[in-house]
Amino acid sequence: MKHRTAEIIREFGPFPGIDDIAGVSFDRERVWFASGDRLNALDPESGEITGSIATAADAGTAFDGTHLFQIADDAINKIDPTTGEVLATIPTPGDGGHSGLAWAEGFLWVGQHRGRRIHQVDPESGKVHRTIESDRFVTGVTWVDGELWHGTWQDGESDIRHINATTGDVLERLQMPSGSGVSGLESDGGDRFFCGSGDAGKLLVVRRPGSDSE
Repeated sequence: MKHRTAEIIREFGPFPGIDDIAGVSFDRERVWFASGDRLNALDPESGEITGSIATAADAGTAFDGTHLFQIADDAINKIDPTTGEVLATIPTPGDGGHSGLAWAEGFLWVGQHRGRRIHQVDPESGKVHRTIESDRFVTGVTWVDGELWHGTWQDGESDIRHINATTGDVLERLQMPSGSGVSGLESDGGDRFFCGSGDAGKLLVVRRPGSDSE
């Protein structure tokens, strides 16, 4: 297993009126992040919030190429990002305490925080197809280049992990600096991870190591 120190290359925020950042997603133009009672759209170049949607948004966020998905308590809402309308709702899997959310391979991947699990979920029915176990609290989930990564934050320590999507084995860890934690995770499809920072109220940008780096 590779073990590195996470390289934070940029910080956004804190933002006025936003005390806590939870889920994070990226629509190839804007970073969307959940802050309790709304989803916020941020321009990752300027760092400015360019819009928001008033909706329950207390955990993971995902984007399927057209729609946003947002965890709201015990439900996952499918949202039109233009109008903010909730188009459909499915139940969250497991027994509560959900965190990260990602879209990949036609499925939603739902992190269960203290349950230390990631569920592969049918976005139409909510059916759980399989579950991946973790040995740490799961605080964010993302896919990039066929790789499954998730955030952890437990006992004052946080990291970003590349795991085997079949076995759950940890292949690589990016250790966050002391005082920094991951409360939501998304890839830009390239060499950046966007990370929520919990009640620090900031959005962190962490460099994703190249596949050929040692």
